[in-house]
Amino acid sequence: MHSLSFDVSHTLAGGLVLISFMMLYQDRLYSLLNVFALHALVLALSVAWQAFVQDAPHLYITAAIALVFKAIVIPVALHRIVKQLGIHRDIESAVGIGPTMLAGMALVALSMVLMLRVTAEADPLAREDLAFALSVVLLGLLVMVTRRNAVSQVVGFMSLENGLVLAATGAKGMPLVVEISVAFSILIAFIVIGIFLFRIRERFDSVDVSALDDYRGERR
Repeated sequence: MHSLSFDVSHTLAGGLVLISFMMLYQDRLYSLLNVFALHALVLALSVAWQAFVQDAPHLYITAAIALVFKAIVIPVALHRIVKQLGIHRDIESAVGIGPTMLAGMALVALSMVLMLRVTAEADPLAREDLAFALSVVLLGLLVMVTRRNAVSQVVGFMSLENGLVLAATGAKGMPLVVEISVAFSILIAFIVIGIFLFRIRERFDSVDVSALDDYRGERR
């Protein structure tokens, strides 16, 4: 049973890292949103499996929150925002896809080396989860840094938060109130970001963040 729990947890966490790479590769906005929904779905499965392995029923609530809000509500809302704003479907990148993927692989290698060393005394299952979680966090940051479109940066932020949830559920003992407060914080952040997207679109007739740099240049 221990070997099975380790293998399933390892597969699900590794799947999250793989889907993070798929997000880095996407150059179409709708495809990116669909991949993000898949990312949230795998996160929900991973958290539900942790709930089963750790015999922690409260983690099933976390899995349900990830499934309902992150895999369904937020992707559907982002699809509607993109449609209402009439945003260009192609994603403009600040860096080419080749260097971006190489940077992603370097970040994953860095995460593995760092986390496996600093958690040498921890449970093997927690060590693997923490290493994969840090990889997901860093790949989410890479999405935010390399994309110019504000919607794709929102997706990077949300995938980064998925990595934090994976790390928190892999470590035993996180209180339910913390999980719920984090989930609602993310939901509020998403609402604020949505309002900003509409305001940016009204002001600059685009959600390309490079327009903000041009605006600051004009003000000077």
